[in-house]
Amino acid sequence: MSDQPPVPEHPNTLGLVEAIHVAGIARGAMRSVGEATALAGRGLEGDRYARGAGTFSEWPRDHELTLIEAEVIEEVAERHGLRLAPGELRRNITTRNVRLNDLVGKRFCIGAEVVCEGTRLCDPCAHLEVVTGNFGLCRLIANRGGLRARILTGGVFRVGDAVLVV
Repeated sequence: MSDQPPVPEHPNTLGLVEAIHVAGIARGAMRSVGEATALAGRGLEGDRYARGAGTFSEWPRDHELTLIEAEVIEEVAERHGLRLAPGELRRNITTRNVRLNDLVGKRFCIGAEVVCEGTRLCDPCAHLEVVTGNFGLCRLIANRGGLRARILTGGVFRVGDAVLVV
């Protein structure tokens, strides 16, 4: 897309943060924000998982942060006619030019302060279909549903910030 900021020049740059979303409660509407504060070991300030109020808060704590590729959202729209806003997929960060599947088990930075570690893929589940009302969505984004990550070092990051391999 031509209205996107250029990817910053840095030898370890993967891509950038295109959108940030938080929801205060489980199943609550995702709210777009221009910047967020990542809390190490907890999640994003103002998000349901940082407060322990997410649907899967009792599961293993490897989903302090979730990410999805903008390219996946665009492909679903183009190939299947299903137009979804980035926040509709219930992921905190939408990235551009970042192959999230490649970050499982790796550390990466978001902006200048936040250090994360990819823990596992964020495969879509029936819960996502129920919350979005888009039945069949899981099949469309299988193996491309995003990444779950731990926040190792907190800080502030913004839309347009670089995503870098550590």
